[in-house]
Amino acid sequence: MQQEFTITIFSENHVGLLNQVTTAFTRRSINIESLNTSESALEGIHKFTIVVYSTREQMDKLIGQLEKKVDVLKVFVFTNDEIIHQEIALYKVPTAALLNGNEIEQIVRQNGARIMEVTPEYTVIEKTGHKAETQELFVKLDKYGVLQFIRSGRVAITKLRTELLEKYLKKLRTETKIKGIEKF
Repeated sequence: MQQEFTITIFSENHVGLLNQVTTAFTRRSINIESLNTSESALEGIHKFTIVVYSTREQMDKLIGQLEKKVDVLKVFVFTNDEIIHQEIALYKVPTAALLNGNEIEQIVRQNGARIMEVTPEYTVIEKTGHKAETQELFVKLDKYGVLQFIRSGRVAITKLRTELLEKYLKKLRTETKIKGIEKF
């Protein structure tokens, strides 16, 4: 049965790795719903956060394939109950709509959003939350003429007490020291 998964890939930051990663998804006919890349908390290590709808079986095969990539250090797969996640959305609305009453201001407050910038032509509103929440605000604001709308990819952290990658790297260091190899 298909369900939503959040995949976290920790890697070195090398040219072409994003293409290798996305190709692995394409070969398995898994559509990427959301993709976010950034530096991780560990120096020199980058983090991909990818959201997909798939089966556990497909995920297990995909993870095996991704971990064979030279620059990939470790891949983790999570269900929504194992992570805390957010997205950020920006909405650009005509300032005239904001000045023609207080409806937009009330909508912004009721939805936990904030006004980032006001110019004579447009107003930019920011909202963080889950996809359904940012989409709901879009629907409400679109009645006033949303000029532009953008939503980021998912950012997520685990609910676990320790960082899985740090734990994995410590284990790897210990194993490689025993074998006489100092890789990390």
